[in-house]
Amino acid sequence: METVQIHDLADPEFSPEVREVFAAMGTMAPTDAFDPDVLLEAASKQSGGLGDFGDPWFREPLGVLCTALRQEAGLSPAGRTALYFQLVELLQNRLRIEDLLRRHPEIHDVPIERPIIITGLFRTGSTHLHNTLSADPALRHLPMWEAAEPVPPPGETPDDPGPRIARIGSTLQFMDSAMPYFRRMLDCTPTYAHEELSVLALSFSSMHFETQVMVPSYRDWYLATDQTPAYAYLKRAMQVMTWLRGGERWVLKCPQHLEQLRPLLNVFPDAHVVFTHRDPVAVVASMATMICYALRMNTASPNPAAVGAYWAQRIGNLLDGCLRDRALVPAERSVDVLFDEFMADEAGTVRRIYEVTGQPYTSGAQRATGEYLTSHRRGRHGRVDYRMADLGLDAAELRAGVAAYNARFGVREARVG
Repeated sequence: METVQIHDLADPEFSPEVREVFAAMGTMAPTDAFDPDVLLEAASKQSGGLGDFGDPWFREPLGVLCTALRQEAGLSPAGRTALYFQLVELLQNRLRIEDLLRRHPEIHDVPIERPIIITGLFRTGSTHLHNTLSADPALRHLPMWEAAEPVPPPGETPDDPGPRIARIGSTLQFMDSAMPYFRRMLDCTPTYAHEELSVLALSFSSMHFETQVMVPSYRDWYLATDQTPAYAYLKRAMQVMTWLRGGERWVLKCPQHLEQLRPLLNVFPDAHVVFTHRDPVAVVASMATMICYALRMNTASPNPAAVGAYWAQRIGNLLDGCLRDRALVPAERSVDVLFDEFMADEAGTVRRIYEVTGQPYTSGAQRATGEYLTSHRRGRHGRVDYRMADLGLDAAELRAGVAAYNARFGVREARVG
């Protein structure tokens, strides 16, 4: 398929059908949509009166996020509604998790042992790698439908995910209509292996929200706060999902871990960590374009230059975290994957990861991962031409800030537009 350049980053264009949906959405949120008490009450009411949200640590980040959404995010009316319902849904997920734990305390004893955790900058091939490993039936992954609703609502059963798949499928279908080029950047389906950002969001302390809106004060709170409680709740949710659907060794993936290796290891001390690496300048161009394109779903007036500056800084934060804490992961439990090498030898990279993590590379694993790689070639939906100038960025200026990272991990500079 052809390569496209996105020309409407600052002034999004929508079909009449999408504009009609956005107009209807704009009338649906309450006037006090981002009052934490209003959100808690709505979640409790919609959950049939459940009231135990678990560890109250989440209330501080929820309050910080609500303030940022009111004061900084520049939400469109439709975005205001979308974020309101998203926060209510996250709170409902907490209520269902805590209710299940109350009724089945044995879930607290479910082991989460030796998880394989992929982390690296956004746009480094980590999603492709994650889905490749997740094709192995011996590994337990997090499908998108389960990430959205870890515990089924009343009237649905864990062994029939059909309704949850249908709900997230409807969301993705609308996203495809509003953002027809998004699939070229990130291919999402209801059943693909999803990163755990949205599960970390159950504590309202996650980069999940930064990928949807510009909230610098929330970012600052997150970076200044020990995230161990959020990771502890991630493990709690994983225990619940394991109890509901089974599975033994988890394979996870999340770029956020790159700057949160200490909290990650506090909660998962026996984890094996796979680090993916790619030229950060190319990452900034790709990531900032994707985020700016996605902002049209929630933001009244996307500002490409502001998005470029924001994500250049956030990529820098992630790099700093990696350089600072990479040595925390023992050499025998970690592996570095260079983007170029992965693209050149996907099967060989997968085999190396199995060897380092001690995961049996059975004939079934080889067949499953090989079939996935064959059927999911890079760029099969077409490509996007990422332009630094569209984001107010200069590649030469960014190079100096990433030199130490590139030298440390042997990352080759990529050509960027």
